Amino acid sequence: MTDDWLRPRPGREGYRRDAIGAALLAVGATVSAMLYTRVGYFLDLDAEPTLHPAPAWVSAIMIIAIAAPLAWRRRYPEVVAVVVSVAFFLTPTLRVPEALFGSISLFIAIYSVGAWSRNRLAATVTVTRILIIIGMFVWIGVQLVLTVDDPNSMPGYSRSGVFSAFASFAVINVLTNLLYFGGAYYFGSTAYRSARERAELEDRTAELAAERERSAQQAVALDRVRIARELHDVVAHHVSVMGVQAGAARRVIQTDPAQASASLSTIEESARTAVDELHRLLTTLRDSDSDDASTSSSTRGLDQLDDLVEESTAAGVPATLQIVGEPRPVTALVGFTVYRVTQEALTNVRKHAGARATVDVRLRYLPDGIELEVADTGVGRGLNLAGTGHGHVGMRERLAAVGGKLEVGPQQRGGYLVRARIVQETL
Repeated sequence: MTDDWLRPRPGREGYRRDAIGAALLAVGATVSAMLYTRVGYFLDLDAEPTLHPAPAWVSAIMIIAIAAPLAWRRRYPEVVAVVVSVAFFLTPTLRVPEALFGSISLFIAIYSVGAWSRNRLAATVTVTRILIIIGMFVWIGVQLVLTVDDPNSMPGYSRSGVFSAFASFAVINVLTNLLYFGGAYYFGSTAYRSARERAELEDRTAELAAERERSAQQAVALDRVRIARELHDVVAHHVSVMGVQAGAARRVIQTDPAQASASLSTIEESARTAVDELHRLLTTLRDSDSDDASTSSSTRGLDQLDDLVEESTAAGVPATLQIVGEPRPVTALVGFTVYRVTQEALTNVRKHAGARATVDVRLRYLPDGIELEVADTGVGRGLNLAGTGHGHVGMRERLAAVGGKLEVGPQQRGGYLVRARIVQETL
C-alpha cells in the first residue's frame, strides 16, 4: 500500500455513534458540573470562603463547546481538537465547575487527530497535537508558578525545600499530564497504524482471492488445451491412417480383393487403437489422483517410435527410423512428448506430402540433450508453412512443457522438416 493511503471516512452509522457519544459526554459534563458546584469546587478566598461558580448560562455554553464538537471528530479531527482544547482552557478560567468530562473530551479530541486525520504530513498531524500539548503544559506551568507565588493558594502545602509538599504536588501534576497527553498521542497513532494494516490485509486478501480465481480459470483453460491436444493427436493420427487405407481399399477392391482386405484390417486395427487410447485418456481425466493427463494417459515413449514408423509404412507412406548416438534413459514425460511429436509429424506427412512421399525419422542423442527430426520428400501441398496450425501449436506446447524447442519449415532440397530439441536438464 502506498504512503498516500487515506483512512476511509466512517459511514452514516459511524457519524451517528459519534453524535450519540458527544451527547452523552454533554450530559455527563452537566451532571458533573452540578456535583462540583454542590461540593464547592471554586472558592473565593479574598475574605470568607464563598462559592462563586460561573453562571449557569456560561457553564452551559462551555459544556456544549467542549462536548458537541466531538460529533465531527472523525470528519474534521484537527478543527475539533483545536476547538475542544480552547474550550478546555476556558472552562476553569471562566470558573465553570467541571473537570472530569472535559478531560475525557480533550483526550478523545487529541486521540482523534492521530487516528482519523486524512492528512498524514507531520506538519498537520504531529504538529497539531504537539502544539496543543505544549500549550497545555505551558498553561499548567503558569498555573503552578502563580500558585507558588500566592501564599493564600493551597495554604496547607509547604513551599520550602526541593522536596516540599508543593514541589511533590507539582511533580505529580506534571507526571499525570505526561501520561494523559502521551496516552492520547500514542493510542491515536496506534489506531491509525492498525487501520492501515487492516486495510493492507484486506487488500492482500482481495488480491489473493482474485489470484485464486485467475488461477482456477487458467487451470480450466489449461485442462481444455491439454484435452484438445490429446484428442487431436489421437484422433488425427488414427483417422489419417484410416483415411489413407480406405482410399487404397476403394481403388483396389475390384482388382485386388486381398489388398483391399489388408487395408480394411489396418483400418480396423487403427480404429481399435484409437478407441483404446481415447478410453485411457478419459479414464485419466476422471482420475482425481492424476496430476497430468499428458503423462499418464499413455505409456508410450521412445520405444514405440518403431510402431509409428510401421504404421506410416502400412498406411502407404514409407518411413524409416534411425537412432544416432548412444541411447540413454529419458523421463516418461520426455519420452511421451517425443512420441506425440513424431506421431503428429507423420500424420502431417500423410495429409500433405503427396502419394509418392517418403519420410525419415531420426532420433539423435546429443551430449546436451536429444534431437528428433522428421523429414519427408513430399511436396508439402496445402501445408501451413508458418507453422501455426493446430498440430504445430500442440507440438510447440508439448515441447515447451519440457523445456524443448520446435523448428518447422520446408527444406531447400524439397520436402518438409520438423525438428524438436530437448535439453539435457529435462531428460
